Amino acid sequence: MDKIKRILIISSDKNLRDVLTFCFDGWGYEVFLEEFPVNDIASVKRISPDVIVVDVQTARKSQLHICQLLKDDFLTAFIPIITIINKRQLRQQLLEIRQGVDDYCIKPPDPLDLRIRIEMSMKRAQYSYHTNTLTGLPGARILEDLLKEKVKSPKPFSFCYVDIDSFKVFNDAYGYHKGDQVIMQTAYMLYNAVKQTGNPDDFIGHIGGDDFVFITTPEKYKQVCESFILMFDALTPFHYPAEDRLHGYIIAKDRTHKLKRLPLMSLSIAVVNRLDMKSLHNVVEISDRVAEIKGYLKALPYSKFMADRRNGYTAEDDKLIYENKRRPSSTYRPLGQIFVSHHAITHDQLDEALRIHWKRGMALGEVLKELGFVNEQQVAEALRAQSEAISEPKDRSQHEVSLPQVTMIDKPGGVK
Repeated sequence: MDKIKRILIISSDKNLRDVLTFCFDGWGYEVFLEEFPVNDIASVKRISPDVIVVDVQTARKSQLHICQLLKDDFLTAFIPIITIINKRQLRQQLLEIRQGVDDYCIKPPDPLDLRIRIEMSMKRAQYSYHTNTLTGLPGARILEDLLKEKVKSPKPFSFCYVDIDSFKVFNDAYGYHKGDQVIMQTAYMLYNAVKQTGNPDDFIGHIGGDDFVFITTPEKYKQVCESFILMFDALTPFHYPAEDRLHGYIIAKDRTHKLKRLPLMSLSIAVVNRLDMKSLHNVVEISDRVAEIKGYLKALPYSKFMADRRNGYTAEDDKLIYENKRRPSSTYRPLGQIFVSHHAITHDQLDEALRIHWKRGMALGEVLKELGFVNEQQVAEALRAQSEAISEPKDRSQHEVSLPQVTMIDKPGGVK
C-alpha cells in the first residue's frame, strides 16, 4: 500500500488555504496548515511533510529564510519546497528566494497544475536522495525497488555485484581524494562496458563505497564482465605511483597493522542468474547468493567473476570462474599520462579534466582543449605517441595482451 503523502501549506490567505485543503484532501493527501512561516524548523520536522508549499505573496520577506533553513538541515534538505508567487513580482521574488526553492506556481494557482508540480518535485527529490552523490548512479533503494519488479517478472535476468579488491588499502595509503578518483573512473568504465556489450535498458547502480551493481541478461553478462575487467586492469594501475605499478604491489599495513606487500586493486564480480520464476523469489535470496559467491572470490587474486550455477544454467563454453591472469601491455599509457610526462599539463589540471571527462563522457582530449590546457596539435601528437607505443613489440611477453576495447573507449580522449 502506498504511503499517504503529507503536504504542509504555509499561507495567510484563507481562501487559498481552503481551496488547496479541499483539493489535496480529496486527492488523498494529508494536509497541514500554517498561517505564517514558522520561526524554526522543529515543527516542520515533527510534521515530516513530503512537500512544502509557501505562499510568498502573503509571507513576510523576513520570514522566508525558513526555506534556506530547511535546505541547510540534513533531516529536511530533501523536502521539496514550492512557492506560490505573484506574477507582477515574479522576477524580484525569485531572485530573493532562489536559495532553497525547488519550483514555483503563479498566484492564483491552478490546483491541478500545482499537484503535477508537487508530484514531479517529490519524484526528483526521491531520486536525488537515493542517488550516489559522487557518481550520480542510482543507489541501494532504487536498486531494491527494481529487483522487486524483476523477481515478479517471468523475464530472465543476471544480477552482477561488483567489489573492488584492495580498495581500502589504496584509500588508506593515498587518501580519499585519489580514492574518489578510482570510484569515479570505475563507474565510468562500468557504464562503458555495459553500454558497449550489454543491452540498451540494462541497469547500473552504485551501492556505496567501492560496491557497484549492474543487471543485464544471462546471454550478456559474460561479455560485460570481461570487457569491464579488461578496462579496469589496464587503466586502474595508473592511479598508483610508477614504482608501485612496476612492482605490482604496495608496502602498507594490513588489518593487523603489520607492514606487508599488498596487491594492487582488482575486481570481484559475483553473478546470480535468474532464468525462470521457479527460483529466486525475493531480494533476500539474491543477496544471500551474492554474499556466498563474493566471499569465495575475495580470497582469490586477480580480477575475476563467477556465476551461481544452482539454477540449471549450463552453457557449454561457460567456465565456472573466470580469472584475468593476463598482464596488459607494458607499453600502453593513457593519454593523460602522456601529457603529464611531457609537462604539457600538471597533475591538478589532469584531475580537473578527468572529472569532467568521467561526468560528461567527453573525450579527454576534447576536455583538455575546451579548458585551454592543450591545443589540437598537442592532442594529435599525444595520440600518435600512444598508438606507436602500443604497436611496439619490445618488452612484451607471451602473457601480455593488446587492449582493443580499452583503446576504443580511450580514443581520441583517453582516460587516466
